[in-house]
Amino acid sequence: MTARRKARKRALDVLYEADLRSRPIPEVLAAAVERIEPPRPVHLGYAIALADGVAAHRDRIDELISSYAEGWTLERMPIVDRNLARIAVFELLYADEVDDLVAISEAVELAGQLSTEDSPRFLGGLLGRIAEYATR
Repeated sequence: MTARRKARKRALDVLYEADLRSRPIPEVLAAAVERIEPPRPVHLGYAIALADGVAAHRDRIDELISSYAEGWTLERMPIVDRNLARIAVFELLYADEVDDLVAISEAVELAGQLSTEDSPRFLGGLLGRIAEYATR
């Protein structure tokens, strides 16, 4: 597993916990970082950047997901899918160093490992539509 994929997975863990427990992302992130024993993994910086970025831009990210998720509300999506989408949309809009196709394929890959059978296809379509919007 690449360092960036590990970072996305770690950020997903934080976002999942925050979502599930209805806790602020920065609070859950701080507690998660505190639990990590030194030496801290190389990917930790990017994981923190992802979680902080989603927290900072969550309203806009959720607005886009809601607008482009045909027939689905955020609340109806599996928690894993919702938070993978948030990470990927953050990367699509705000992480210039990440190629759009990489952001989408990473979310789809993690969905295939961690979520429902239909999740990869759902996220691929949703994120593809948002990527088209973002490049306009």
